[in-house]
Amino acid sequence: MSRARVGILISGRGSNMAALVEAAAAPDYPAEIVGVLSNRAAAPGLAYAAERGIATASLAQSKFPSRDMFEDTMTQVLESWEVDFVCLAGFMRILGADFVNRWAGRLVNIHPSLLPLYRGLDTHARALADGAGEHGCTVHFVTPGLDEGPAILQARVPVLAGDTAETLAARVLVEEHRIYPQALRLLATGQARFTP
Repeated sequence: MSRARVGILISGRGSNMAALVEAAAAPDYPAEIVGVLSNRAAAPGLAYAAERGIATASLAQSKFPSRDMFEDTMTQVLESWEVDFVCLAGFMRILGADFVNRWAGRLVNIHPSLLPLYRGLDTHARALADGAGEHGCTVHFVTPGLDEGPAILQARVPVLAGDTAETLAARVLVEEHRIYPQALRLLATGQARFTP
């Protein structure tokens, strides 16, 4: 079986990256994680990946004269790994349209809300402030608009009495770790497609 080659972009501990790496360790999983790239050299997720024999790279955007040059270099790294798909897993930079369009249909993200609700940051606190009865997460294709791309999978969790942003985030994260590998499986097998 030819497995899809996947690169992951992270900024921190990369818990969703770890969920994808663990899923891809199964021999019947249709994708393999071939590289992890971070915009922070100190990201703990890089050590996790390196310990598992996965190629790693770090690029600091501040070292580049422009975002375009930074993103062009990211593309060069991803292309050197011959990736078929790129998964964002806590990559805390907004990507430019050129990069997004270069990887259109092959670039996915996991977002901690039931999109189109709560695009952007602080999703858990915003859901609580609105008195939402349920919350969750979405794996979606990345398009130039922030958190606007078509959804691949969603998972819902109830908002409980007494929830804080932290307790709600912890329950949502469990679901993130469950559905991201499922969504990548759909992508790698061609069951999820997006042609912009």
